[in-house]
Amino acid sequence: MNMTTTSHSFTPFIPDEHALKNSDLPDKAMSLTRESAKLAGIPLETRQIISQHMEVINSYYSNLIEGNRTKPHEIREAQQGNFSEDPAKRDLQLESIAHIKVQHWLEQQNYDIGALFTTECIQSIHREFYQHVPESLRELKNSQDEVIDKVIPGELRQRQVSIGKHVPSPYENLPSLMQQFFDVYNPNRYSGDKKVIAVMCAHHRFAWIHPFADGNGRVGRLLTDAALKAIGMESTGVWCLSRGLARSSDRYKQLLERADFPRQGDHDGRGELSQQSLMEFCDYMLDTALDQVNYIADLLKLDQMHARIVSYIQARNDKRIPGLDSIKEVAGLILYNAFVSGKLERSMAIEISGMPERSARRLIAQLKEEGLLTETSTRSPFYWQIPEHAEPWYFPQLAPQV
Repeated sequence: MNMTTTSHSFTPFIPDEHALKNSDLPDKAMSLTRESAKLAGIPLETRQIISQHMEVINSYYSNLIEGNRTKPHEIREAQQGNFSEDPAKRDLQLESIAHIKVQHWLEQQNYDIGALFTTECIQSIHREFYQHVPESLRELKNSQDEVIDKVIPGELRQRQVSIGKHVPSPYENLPSLMQQFFDVYNPNRYSGDKKVIAVMCAHHRFAWIHPFADGNGRVGRLLTDAALKAIGMESTGVWCLSRGLARSSDRYKQLLERADFPRQGDHDGRGELSQQSLMEFCDYMLDTALDQVNYIADLLKLDQMHARIVSYIQARNDKRIPGLDSIKEVAGLILYNAFVSGKLERSMAIEISGMPERSARRLIAQLKEEGLLTETSTRSPFYWQIPEHAEPWYFPQLAPQV
């Protein structure tokens, strides 16, 4: 007979007061909130452009953690309908696109914490992802590579599983267990730095419960991103937590596994699971998030962005970017002003160029054709953009190139 698993089985929910007081977790949580808030000061239009670009980056890194190595340029090709002729690679491209679609969907829903922390919402995230995933990637196989089941989009796990040494809760307990999980981890129950710490703890406990037959990692990371935004980190779309997790994937998986450990003696908290291991996991998550925030913040400093835009223009003119013609140096000033302002009025773009109107319009037409500027209509302002050929210059080391 299966034993009932309750929320008591994954205590502590967050480290106790004494443990937190003697750790760096509260300071790191507050630093993350503070540094992330600085990014929210970027003009809204520019922030939205960066967030849209990061959807591909986030998809790449989140799927990379699960073994899908489809590169960003391959994802973008698939978005344009150019799929690999290799069926297996094509399916992985579709999986990457499915992840992007879920991000779009979550952005449109704009869940507050109350709606986000519900079983119905998590099932919806899972459903939105898997309904766009090819049939071949819904198959569950055993160690002999035999198909033993299929993932049903949005459906909680219907069989017992084991994940390495961890045996998650019996599937019969999942409905009540998930409700308890959302009750105890709703960030509205916490204040200050504990809101952030609770989100990071919930990331592990969600994986520990393993509510779905497959896709728990992706759904868990999507939940964490959405939860951070819902508690006030408006810049979460500008920086990418999954990039940091993927770049230290072995450590991420190791600490997830260690946080499954039972309590290690009387000095390891009072819950069923190890408090020390949970704290180590939270410390890693906070460090990783801070690293990604600081990486993007450094790149977006005005003087540094200006220098990189200039470097991009120089690379164009030195023939170091294949397939693109040279471009007038004043283009860098136009692009920089579009970045800083969020939107650049047409008359201002012409004025900044310092060129005769006809020549200025030819230059602007070139910038639009090459994806460096966009517009919503023939009379709208211009908006800064991040075409693939400019990404290595604007955001060095953001993602691997071709």
